[in-house]
Amino acid sequence: MSALLSRYAESIYWLARYVERAENLARILDVNESFSRDSRGGQNWGSIVTLYADEENFRERHGSGEPDAGSVLRYYLLDTGNTGSVVSSIRAARDNARTLRPLISTEMWAQLNMFYNWVRALGPEDVAEERLARLCARIKEGCQTHTGITEGTFYRDAGWHFYQIGRCIERADQTTRLLDVKYHLLLPRIADVGSPLDVSQWNALLRSAAGYHAFRRIYPSGMTVPKIAQFLLFNPSFPRSVLACVNELDRMVTEVRSRYHLRGGVAASEELDDLRSVLGHEPIDSVLERGLHEFIDWVQVRLNAMHSALGRDFFGSGVEQGQRQSA
Repeated sequence: MSALLSRYAESIYWLARYVERAENLARILDVNESFSRDSRGGQNWGSIVTLYADEENFRERHGSGEPDAGSVLRYYLLDTGNTGSVVSSIRAARDNARTLRPLISTEMWAQLNMFYNWVRALGPEDVAEERLARLCARIKEGCQTHTGITEGTFYRDAGWHFYQIGRCIERADQTTRLLDVKYHLLLPRIADVGSPLDVSQWNALLRSAAGYHAFRRIYPSGMTVPKIAQFLLFNPSFPRSVLACVNELDRMVTEVRSRYHLRGGVAASEELDDLRSVLGHEPIDSVLERGLHEFIDWVQVRLNAMHSALGRDFFGSGVEQGQRQSA
């Protein structure tokens, strides 16, 4: 790709990732307050810090005390020193959109600009726990409005494909992190398996992934670890499952290479082939027997390798901007 087009492609890729990241974070914060409880009946806010592997940075900015609602909500909604916060993500999305003004629609830019101005004006009183549900709903609505405007106005050229690639990588990453943190950190005692606490946390997981109602359509009764893991990892029809994201990634990378005659993307395609082969054929019982955490870690390593390969081949870079490392 030419230097100019590479710059635009990278900005489009990260624009999609940042908006997807902000929406997922708002969803997770909202669901944690509403549904996720620890063994004492309170919200387990520390699990969110663990989910994003932010323990060290969180302690630096908010002390070594136990994460509570106030500190976690400020850190993930308002803290500009946290590159993964909602305000940082929307600001980064807007910065990339400014670079893309010659390519994106006026509607895309106007909505994202107004959305960012609203987010950056939020103060501590706006993120109080009792206001969280309404605030997260507004953030999700802003992100989904962006997605809808993009769907309806963004010209279907190479830029569109890179937008979809960025969004799908971010979604797959979020899903693996959610599943991993629930399986290993939220329920440490074997005796709690199948308890009301266990069921409540699995409910929270599915709702965080916007998959509760879709899951119930497939499994009207019963909520077991194999069923939920199978659904979030291997279901090809649920748009936030890892397999669905990887299938869409494969389609987008293939079209970018064939339609626009780009030489790069071979390494990314090879990573995708490995992922699709395993995700499409690996029995969930086999995954659980060998270790769900180990399997998720392998998936995250493959996603990071594909991201780096895309950077080298198409953007002239490796890991850039807001890429997180595997948990």
